[in-house]
Amino acid sequence: MYRGRIEKDFNLWVSKGLLDAGAARAMLAEYDGRETVFSAGRVLLVLAAILVSAAILLLVAANWEAIPRVARVAGIVGLIWAFYLGAAACLGRGFKAMGAALLVLATMTFGGAIALVGQMYHLSGDSTDALLVWFAAACVAALAFRSAALAVFCGFLAWAIFGELVVDNDASFEGNGYIYLVPMLVLVVMALVRYANAGMARHLAYLLALAWLGWFYIELPELWVASLLFGAGLVAFLLASLPLSPLYRLARDAGAAPAFYSFALAVMGLAALHTEVEGLGQDIAIGATTLAVALGGIAIAGRLNGPVRFLGYTVFAVETLYLASETLGSILGTSGFFLIAGLVVALIAWLVIRLEKRLSGKTPVEGSAA
Repeated sequence: MYRGRIEKDFNLWVSKGLLDAGAARAMLAEYDGRETVFSAGRVLLVLAAILVSAAILLLVAANWEAIPRVARVAGIVGLIWAFYLGAAACLGRGFKAMGAALLVLATMTFGGAIALVGQMYHLSGDSTDALLVWFAAACVAALAFRSAALAVFCGFLAWAIFGELVVDNDASFEGNGYIYLVPMLVLVVMALVRYANAGMARHLAYLLALAWLGWFYIELPELWVASLLFGAGLVAFLLASLPLSPLYRLARDAGAAPAFYSFALAVMGLAALHTEVEGLGQDIAIGATTLAVALGGIAIAGRLNGPVRFLGYTVFAVETLYLASETLGSILGTSGFFLIAGLVVALIAWLVIRLEKRLSGKTPVEGSAA
């Protein structure tokens, strides 16, 4: 999507004489040569590696009893080493897509080996332990090869660990210390993404952080927790969005994600506060705060950050309709509510149009974060 948009912009600027055609072609060629650019061929190679690894493991499992125990272990270890050495050879010769596929194949085989060997030797432990060992091995391989594909794989493994903890009946903040490892998994994935230049994979870490914090509130639905989520999200958003912040340059280099996800955390905290307060007066106070945060987010970061602007518009519209339903709607009845809702939506549309014109009329001094 981004590739098509910049190509369209380049063609428009070339037709208007604002950009030289050769320079436009050179910039597109440079963009296409980046490792983080989406390639259908690379994705299909990685999917093929996953399917091949699944086929190998299923074949071994189907004939498990017919294979001597020593041969089983030696065969699995040999496969893992063969795939990793093959990946090293491919990367050394410049076949990066094939190398990434072999790395994924080797790491998938390692995970299957954990399960098969554990079953064969009746090793103690649960699936969470196995996933943590698999995650650690994948991280070591990602560091050794500086692989963006394995950084993405580690992100999915972190999600698998979190999912296993959530569905486990014993996994709670009181009964299982593993749940406190999730923030550490987030930090590890973010470090790998930055180290391997994994691009879009950083969203796996941000979403996992939001999911863990949301689950924290579900497990402990208290007013102070909701307030903490809102406060932490608001402070993080200001640190990522205000030019005077010491973290502004670092957040800007990471793109639109830090400001957007911190803004989303603040919105999540406000939504939790709505469920904690009682009485119309407190509800209106939280609603007014939500409207102010939505407009403030648009004003602070909306010009350069499209996701923040879209989320701000959505929150403002939803909160306005909610307040109308809780106040005027309850007084005027259903027909009156729809009338008020129509007027509110029209007002929101007018405000959005005015804001878009105001934002589009300003030329950014610094480069826009993608």
